[in-house]
Amino acid sequence: MSAEIEQLRNDMKRLKITEAAAVVEQKLIDAQMKEPSYQAFLLDLLRHEIKMRDGKQLERLYKLASFPECKTLDDFDLSAQESLSKKQLNQLRELLWLEQAYNLILLGPPGVGKTCLSIGLGIEAINHGYRVSFVQMNELIRLLKTEEISRISRAKIKRMVGSDLVIIDDLMFMAIDRHEANLFFQLINQLYGQTSIIITSNKGPEEWGDILGDPAITTAILDRLIHKSEVIHLTGDSYRLKHRQTIFGNN
Repeated sequence: MSAEIEQLRNDMKRLKITEAAAVVEQKLIDAQMKEPSYQAFLLDLLRHEIKMRDGKQLERLYKLASFPECKTLDDFDLSAQESLSKKQLNQLRELLWLEQAYNLILLGPPGVGKTCLSIGLGIEAINHGYRVSFVQMNELIRLLKTEEISRISRAKIKRMVGSDLVIIDDLMFMAIDRHEANLFFQLINQLYGQTSIIITSNKGPEEWGDILGDPAITTAILDRLIHKSEVIHLTGDSYRLKHRQTIFGNN
């Protein structure tokens, strides 16, 4: 490597054009053979920088989202879900509800695709540059209870509050006490009006009071969640049971 190219790379790194700096020597060698215009060469170099930055940003957003698995909307078996039409799924995919800070409440028995659909929408949102956080209800309660004493919990809650979309999976899967319900309300109140929320639950909102244990807190939570929301009821048999694996095969 010549001293000029080494200096060029160092200068590019100082300007934080690190991705282009890593390939500039090879780009210059290719340019000597193909003889592109100065404008075309510079455009190619900058496009490489942008592409690599976008890729790293996407990886970072996926990592911060903390999805339990990677399931896109194309993985959602719409043929097994008669309660949701292709047109409705496409409307959800367009993310207009997210732009307008609407909430989605996905209801239905276990195994009908609530979590899969929520993750698919979360991935779609990330691909469009939105910040997403996924958390299961039991983990969320643990984070809220330890926020004041745990730096990690505090950072995760802060990231959640700063997200464009928060997915809370398996709401009402477990009973919580009044203190935990109050902490949950405080989070919902922080998110209200500025962040879209997707909630999955096997119990309808009319049953949430039995789990939260406090009618006043339940009413306050529902008031904020349902003010601008779409409630989607998913039906059918459990996908996991239908496609379960067996050690005995099909015989």
